[in-house]
Amino acid sequence: MGAEAFNTKQEQQIMSLIISSGQARSNAQEALMEAKKGNFDLAKEKMKCADQSILDAHKVQTSLLSMEAKGELVQMNILMVHAQDHLMTGMLAIDMIKELIEIYESKEEK
Repeated sequence: MGAEAFNTKQEQQIMSLIISSGQARSNAQEALMEAKKGNFDLAKEKMKCADQSILDAHKVQTSLLSMEAKGELVQMNILMVHAQDHLMTGMLAIDMIKELIEIYESKEEK
């Protein structure tokens, strides 16, 4: 496999990481908006979507890490940095938003 094909495959993985991470963060934000309105069932559904999207992104990241561990060249460029940033902010958003939804839900129960 030539370097050009390898880079194209890797770029597709990086774009997939960005897209899945961004989708996860968007779903989590939508879940928070629904929780603010008291729509907790819908908020939980959106969080399930966020969890699935972040899992998809994490699988791509694991694949890239496995390639690196096997000695394959993994590009480190601004696109990869951007992808990793998306993943980490998505994961953080999901964690924080889950806590906020619990707070909104407990507040409504009182």
